Amino acid sequence: MTTSRLETFRALVAKNPRNAVAHFGLANEAMKESHWAEAAEHLRAYLSLHDDEGNAYGRLAEALVHLGRVDEAREALGQGISAAQRCGHPGMAEEFRERLEEMENG
Repeated sequence: MTTSRLETFRALVAKNPRNAVAHFGLANEAMKESHWAEAAEHLRAYLSLHDDEGNAYGRLAEALVHLGRVDEAREALGQGISAAQRCGHPGMAEEFRERLEEMENG
């Protein structure tokens, strides 16, 4: 039996819960399978362990929107804008501003 990438990352996180990269990988694989709650959980874990440049906040916002947690998604995008600006990624910051505006305008 072949082990899925999702199962592989779950095992990596179980083996070392402080491995930020494993949490990020698990979150990405969970998103591919539409496991939004699992993705949000592991993106939050990743963000608690790693100073992200913005991308993970955008992914977290996407997962939260799918879960109907729009206020939390807005907060994640705001944090992503700050991180992107701090790390010199103006294009990403602008993308997140546009997503926020779309959320506000429905």
